[in-house]
Amino acid sequence: MKILKKRSKKYNALDSKLPLHKNLGFAAMEQYKLLRTNLSFVLPEDIKCPVIGVTSSGRGDGKSTTSVNLAYVLAADKKRVLLIDCDLRLPSLAKKMGIHGNPGLTNLLVSFDLSDLEQFRSNVLENWYILPSGVLPPNPSELLGSQKMQKLLKLLSEQFDYIILDLPPVSVVADALAVSKLVTGMILVVRQDYTDKKDLEICVRHLELSGVNVIGCVLNDNKDKSLGRRYRYSNHYHYAYGEEKKSET
Repeated sequence: MKILKKRSKKYNALDSKLPLHKNLGFAAMEQYKLLRTNLSFVLPEDIKCPVIGVTSSGRGDGKSTTSVNLAYVLAADKKRVLLIDCDLRLPSLAKKMGIHGNPGLTNLLVSFDLSDLEQFRSNVLENWYILPSGVLPPNPSELLGSQKMQKLLKLLSEQFDYIILDLPPVSVVADALAVSKLVTGMILVVRQDYTDKKDLEICVRHLELSGVNVIGCVLNDNKDKSLGRRYRYSNHYHYAYGEEKKSET
């Protein structure tokens, strides 16, 4: 009973402070719904369960928040959705969602036992499942790009309509690129007045050289009041981006 009360308290704190799922304002929620609609146009029709990676050029751009909200709006549309924390160095989904971080992805990569997937069902929507990172491994890049990961995603794809991978930043570690060959498409998250322009250029270059199918870009924390929204989505990711982040002294 103590564990359940603790988890409930985290959800209450989450509801009041963080811009996640049902707590989003109307304008932001509409943009995530637009992102959901756009995915139906850019993803191949013959793929039963698209695997969508969400990454950014650096930390703090809002990729995990974007992953959560995208998974939420897909599940709210009656789709069976699995959100996986693939940041095996600094995982954040367990803390954001008020759930235990173990067992998780690394445990399934060892056992491939999907008989108890119900333990990962969220208490927000019954068709939304959240798989935390699990025990952090010493070799994240090798693990994410391994045949075991490919096998696990194939098995999971048979049970879901969408799989969303919350990936590490591209310009920080190579983990996102390691798993990129296993995703149907990649979404790049950029934060206005925060993302460093040079880091973004390097990130895009890495994605292009790796042959990643970048299906769109999400502009996070948009401050253009004339647009009346916090998030924007575009399937054109080659664009001039604002000013560089000022260095801190």
